[in-house]
Amino acid sequence: MNFDYNESQSMIAQSIRDFAEINLRPFIMEWDEAQTFPIPLFKKLGEMGFMGVLVPEELGGSGLGYHEYITIIEEISKVDPSIGLSVAAHNSLCTNHILTFGNEEQKKKWIPKLASAEHIGAWGLTEHNTGSDAGRMNTTAFKEGDSWILNGTKNFITHAISGDVAVVIVRTGEKGDSKGMTAFVIEKGTPGFTSGKKENKLGMRASETAELIFDTCRIPDANRLGEVGQGFVQAMKILDGGRISIGALSLGIAKGAYEAALKYSKERHQFGQPISSFQGISFKLADMATEIEASELLLHKAAFLKEQHRSVTTLGAMAKMYSSEVCVKVANEAVQIHGGYGYTKDYPVEKFYRDSKLCTIGEGTTEIQKVVIARNILK
Repeated sequence: MNFDYNESQSMIAQSIRDFAEINLRPFIMEWDEAQTFPIPLFKKLGEMGFMGVLVPEELGGSGLGYHEYITIIEEISKVDPSIGLSVAAHNSLCTNHILTFGNEEQKKKWIPKLASAEHIGAWGLTEHNTGSDAGRMNTTAFKEGDSWILNGTKNFITHAISGDVAVVIVRTGEKGDSKGMTAFVIEKGTPGFTSGKKENKLGMRASETAELIFDTCRIPDANRLGEVGQGFVQAMKILDGGRISIGALSLGIAKGAYEAALKYSKERHQFGQPISSFQGISFKLADMATEIEASELLLHKAAFLKEQHRSVTTLGAMAKMYSSEVCVKVANEAVQIHGGYGYTKDYPVEKFYRDSKLCTIGEGTTEIQKVVIARNILK
């Protein structure tokens, strides 16, 4: 087995690094403190092909695989995890849902514009009272002639305000019935479709999070993705792949925090020597480096299974769970290694620390990943 970057991954990684140094790094704290969602940046990422990573070339995408996708999310997240999160949500959730379950007409209508970032994508499953228990959602759709009427609210939705296209899963049957939900595509500007309160968050502040609100929102049946009643099943399959992207986001955060801590430990002197020479610090760095390696291997094994069209449910959950917990631990230790300076905004580890926590919550909490893993290994 070859664990080196292939030529494509190496070129992509260098391209993203160069792009990030010019277009991300100078603005990180400005965007973070103002909670700015930098739409022009995503247009540039779209021009480079990073907003349609998994989309076939004939639909305007890059036609790349999951190994390259991990590389892209990781490299962006090493600089600014907020941007990595938005790129992941756009690619893995909204775009990939239409790509996977849309018919040819739907794909041709929406995918090219999403792949180029002419349109920013959102994806709505979570509601105020139904996070992990998404099957008991309250947002409903009922059919009236050739149209569907949607009512309700989705919560914690990435790009809810700025998104041009949203894929939403709503209830079309009985509450709690896994076959009682259906997926629809809704375009910005549709009457009755608005966005609500923007969340004031601990971290990932440059990645927009808000509500989607439906008030007697009428959409044509042509906007339905797949069969009636298949929305929840579709969502679970989309989340299987999405967990790989959150794992890649976690890996990028961990690497960014580790590299900052390693550099600082060599530069910071106490008692006449660099702090990296003290066992208490060097052992922290050893643990961080080892856990990052383990995260990366898990993620690329999950990517391998995904590209082989094999079940990735268990390994994707493992990779997401492990990588997200590691990134929180690594970010925490990076702050500790920086000491008092790590608690200030003058050094990058403070932001990595705040951003890291989302990874153990978004797209399925650590506890839900354990439920998924346990259920599958006990079959």
